[in-house]
Amino acid sequence: MVDVVTIYCKNNNRYVDVPVGTSLVEVYKLCGEPLFLPPLNAYVNNKVESLDFRCWQPKDVEFLDYTRQSGMRAYVRSLCHIFSKAVYDVAPDSTLYLEHPISKGYYCYIKNGKKIDDALIEKIKERMQEIIDADLPFIHNKIRTTEAVKLFRERGMEDKALLVETAGMLYTQYYELDGYINFFYGSLTPSTGYIHLFDLVPYYDGLLLCIPKRDDPTQLEPIICQDKMYEVYKEHLTLQRTVGINTVGQLNQAIERGKASQVIMVSEAMQEKQVARIAYEIAQKYQEGVRLVLIAGPSSSGKTTFCKRLQIQLITNLLHPVSISLDDYFLNRVDTPRDENGEYDFESLYALDLPYFNSDLKKVLAGEEIELPTFSFETGTRIYKGNKLKLKKNSVLVIEGIHGLNPELTSFIDEKVKYRVYVSALTTISLDNHNWIPTTDNRLLRRIIRDYQYRAYSATDTISRWPSVRRGEDKWIFPFQENADAMFNSAMLYELAALRKYAEPILMEVQETDPEYAEAYRLLRFLRYFNYLSDLELPGTSLLREFLGGGLFEY
Repeated sequence: MVDVVTIYCKNNNRYVDVPVGTSLVEVYKLCGEPLFLPPLNAYVNNKVESLDFRCWQPKDVEFLDYTRQSGMRAYVRSLCHIFSKAVYDVAPDSTLYLEHPISKGYYCYIKNGKKIDDALIEKIKERMQEIIDADLPFIHNKIRTTEAVKLFRERGMEDKALLVETAGMLYTQYYELDGYINFFYGSLTPSTGYIHLFDLVPYYDGLLLCIPKRDDPTQLEPIICQDKMYEVYKEHLTLQRTVGINTVGQLNQAIERGKASQVIMVSEAMQEKQVARIAYEIAQKYQEGVRLVLIAGPSSSGKTTFCKRLQIQLITNLLHPVSISLDDYFLNRVDTPRDENGEYDFESLYALDLPYFNSDLKKVLAGEEIELPTFSFETGTRIYKGNKLKLKKNSVLVIEGIHGLNPELTSFIDEKVKYRVYVSALTTISLDNHNWIPTTDNRLLRRIIRDYQYRAYSATDTISRWPSVRRGEDKWIFPFQENADAMFNSAMLYELAALRKYAEPILMEVQETDPEYAEAYRLLRFLRYFNYLSDLELPGTSLLREFLGGGLFEY
């Protein structure tokens, strides 16, 4: 008699008995193949697992396809493994760098001492398609880390060897594809045949790896122009190469060798250099009529601290900055518009009291004095604390908020008086050459810490709201980012190592029964690759103080 275990499939609310040790691929079939699109991985007891996971005990299982973030991550990782394998086959003496998301795709660079031409790109694409058509399995291996380090070094993969060697884990997983090995810290699809659509196109001095749309996997994401953002990434990558810290393994090594102070100082100096440069340019534009500085960016990008540091630099340029926060012009919570799920849509432009804001802005620019409101996030209402605002000689008005770059916000103001700044945490350090760090993970960790410390929200609260925040950013913020006159990268080389000790205990409070547990568990696994870095040496003006506390600015 075959021993069986009971599996509960969340997709169709069905219980099935399966033989002990059955893989999720087979479980999916036995559950009646409940998804319209093929699954790419699954939540098993609210933890992401690959479809080769075997069930030895009763489990709750939810299968995930392209439309789910975890499913799309598995698709992209698998595509990247195929890409790196194809580059290895076509140009074995090259080094491939999968660096960062941009233009609805992923920027890649091939270092081989030659110019990347159309012929090479076409050969790589053809080899990728051959691998996909062959439906080769991704073989998942887990070995002792000491053995993994040796294996990676034997294959010339020093970036991966250094990462796992410095992360302090006893065992390391890696994936094999037709004899070629690679490291990924998350799940892949069972085989290459799951990858049905991709493209590879020239992009500046590298390539753009294009992926399907999440809401329509039959179509590729359209390439959008992000010239200014590319230049910001390029500047920071150049700095990283100068200091010799491109990957988390190199950062860990610097921390182990007592060089954390130098990394912090260089990162902070780089940011101050950016702030000073923007302030100088505003001062120059002031002579041409600029009187309004609009600062925008997505959630937890550090807009508030940037605004405060910019004002200090503006003073050194003999300007008198006065500031307004758009957050203080939120509608009272009961009047806030709701999204398609009936939840408050705080990311909407119309969550702001636009008539009230426009009235105050007109008065200020006309030289009148106004009383500034303050929005209480605790009560969800607007209050007044007697704060007055009036422009003086050499004054420049600085407005900070997620909608600052939206033309509708200040449509009645002459374009000649505006200067726009886009702020975001454009993370450039990578885990290794083939594993970039999503900028959204950086911002989400910042927000989890800030919300917990200053807004009395649990990690469960913040994670549950994050998909709505992201949808709002896609609709209300990202379409306008290239409108900026300047871009400020608020991410720092060292910051995830500093955030780790704050984020971990908050994430650990999420219960396994919570739907948000899968994301909390993923973030905890991700943070384990960073060595702890003390924040005691962070200056009081550091942008991270906005989230960690202990800074000189009042928030």
